[in-house]
Amino acid sequence: MSGIFGLSGGLRAGLAELRGQSFLWLPVWLACGIGLWFSVADEPGRGAYSAAIVVVLAGLALRLKGPEVLHPIVVALSFTALGFLAVGTRAHLVEGPGIDFRYYGPIQGRIVEIDRSQSDALRLTLDRVVLDRVSPAKTPRKVRVSLHDETMYFAPEPGQVVALTGHLSRPEGPVEPGGFDFQRMAFFMQLGAVGYSRTPTLLVERPDPYDQIINRWRTHISNGIMASVPGDAGAFSSGVMTGDRSGISLQATEDLRKSSLAHLLAISGMNMAFLTAFVFALIRYGVALIPWLALRVNSKKVAAVVALAVAWFYLQLSGANVATERAFIMASVILGAVLLDRRALSLRTVALSAILLLLVKPEGLLEPGFQMSFAATAALIAGFAAVNANIERGRVPRWVMPVFTLVMSSLIAGVATGPYGAAHFNRIAGFGFFANLLTVPVMGAVVMPFGSIAALLAPFGLADLPLWIMGLGSRWILFIAHEVAALDGSVTAVITPGPWVLPLITLGGMALMLWPGRVRMLGALPVLAALMIWSMSTRPALLIASDAGLVGVMTAEGRAMSAQKGGGFAAKSWLENDGDLAIQATAATRAGFSGASNARSFMLGRWRAVQLKGKAAPDALPAACASADLVIIGARIEGVAPKGCQIIDWSVLDRTGPLAVWLTNAGDLRLEPTKTGQRIWMGRQRRGNEAKPTPALLLASDTPSP
Repeated sequence: MSGIFGLSGGLRAGLAELRGQSFLWLPVWLACGIGLWFSVADEPGRGAYSAAIVVVLAGLALRLKGPEVLHPIVVALSFTALGFLAVGTRAHLVEGPGIDFRYYGPIQGRIVEIDRSQSDALRLTLDRVVLDRVSPAKTPRKVRVSLHDETMYFAPEPGQVVALTGHLSRPEGPVEPGGFDFQRMAFFMQLGAVGYSRTPTLLVERPDPYDQIINRWRTHISNGIMASVPGDAGAFSSGVMTGDRSGISLQATEDLRKSSLAHLLAISGMNMAFLTAFVFALIRYGVALIPWLALRVNSKKVAAVVALAVAWFYLQLSGANVATERAFIMASVILGAVLLDRRALSLRTVALSAILLLLVKPEGLLEPGFQMSFAATAALIAGFAAVNANIERGRVPRWVMPVFTLVMSSLIAGVATGPYGAAHFNRIAGFGFFANLLTVPVMGAVVMPFGSIAALLAPFGLADLPLWIMGLGSRWILFIAHEVAALDGSVTAVITPGPWVLPLITLGGMALMLWPGRVRMLGALPVLAALMIWSMSTRPALLIASDAGLVGVMTAEGRAMSAQKGGGFAAKSWLENDGDLAIQATAATRAGFSGASNARSFMLGRWRAVQLKGKAAPDALPAACASADLVIIGARIEGVAPKGCQIIDWSVLDRTGPLAVWLTNAGDLRLEPTKTGQRIWMGRQRRGNEAKPTPALLLASDTPSP
């Protein structure tokens, strides 16, 4: 009995200690609810949402009237349910029509965004879409078209109504189980169709004077910067000021990624912090230079108001993407704390920013930008608090502090964001730490300040000099990116982790930052467990694309591809997830396949396999089935299939999506489908008409075809 009472007393003491940190855990519980909503196989129904509402209301009642010792548990359950409700509500609010067929014909719409695709093609996002023979009720709210023929007799800008002839289709889902789901991302962006055009783009109507005015300012400013600062330096400067990255070359973009400097080009926390800090300091010290004014106003609060207004304008100018919205909320909370005479930068500020963003745009939780931004910010605050507690500032020379701060901030941020970057992008920049040391000070002291000065002087025609200086800073950053990217070992490929790795790392990191005393060191256990799980990750023996046009089999050299071209996005994703830096053409030369391009033979353990594609594939099926154990065919088999082999055709892939095939210890094949349920981003018509997904299936030599 004494042991039970002792355990109960220890639990009460632990819960009492946790109450002091409960606010900092609120975004974690929200994230758990959001993650739960995304992880379920089938779309939650009214029963699930009703249960979540009951949990929230019951939690509120218990929080007000229940025992105080239970408050942390009640709050955790309530906010988990609230996160579940928030993302469900958001999904139904953004739901819109999408096409469920391959469309070819005239496309008309208003330009709302201009950027470039991964293949460096100019890309237009259109709203107010008009499609031939498609009713308005079934027409997507937005479509995105890559221009393979960039012929146009006008300078594209937001607000213009344009017409072109192109191909459109619904956004594709993951290319393998657990892979990146572009279809889900496009759903929350309200992109109902994506495609391409090989015809010239025609101007139908010029923009209304007040239509898309912010986006047009962005285009005008971007063009002005690139006219004053030519080349990639101008495109980089334009990108960090306006968010328009359409002018930067593919090579420069790749160099920035390989050197871990791509975050400088993305308008996120660092850019917003540099800009608002510069404006805050400019206004505060400018007021201090006028004694009469300084004696009558609170210069710090005036500076906070002006900086907040500039941050809001910067948000609108940059296109208000999710990363910039996250940075703006963070800046707003910090500047609001200044106005309220509260501590501007603390873990509570980070928690409040995360709560607001998760409630407004809960889908952002799955984005690498969200995860890396908050990981870096929280780690920097907690890390410097720990450093300041163990280092006496008076003993460190004043001139050493800036260098020490720069090194420590780069080190802490790199350690905090490294696992997330490696998990999402399957690469580690070996010299990223040094590249950031050489470029971040230039970004903060040259690029952003002189970009702001150029904006202030532009109305008077005096922007050339600050833009020239800004261009020098941009050239330095691109130079470092190019040199670092060219070094041997600049990039190390990393295998994609399992689904529990990042949650465990996040949980351990939160414990290391928030738990009091030495008990916080227990947070290292889930981090170590996650790294151990990651190190033991394995990849499927065979991957099959959704149309059976491409398959990839794992060999001693790495994954071999069945074709040098076609299915490029799937091939790129498969190789990256394998932790393989090869390109598709190289992977296609690896030993593993033999035979003609439309009848590729390969071995999968003891299984003899053949991939058939092309118009003659159905006719070749009987012969292939007579000589192989497994046939993958890019066609729909009509009638009775030949006996003697396992067949995977379009009717199977319609139910499963892309397939991952694993070899069991007994030599059998385990088929893991990508489609494991029916979710709202798949489209209502599609959910109703298509065959239901198939669960994982084990194939033995005597198993009937799936």
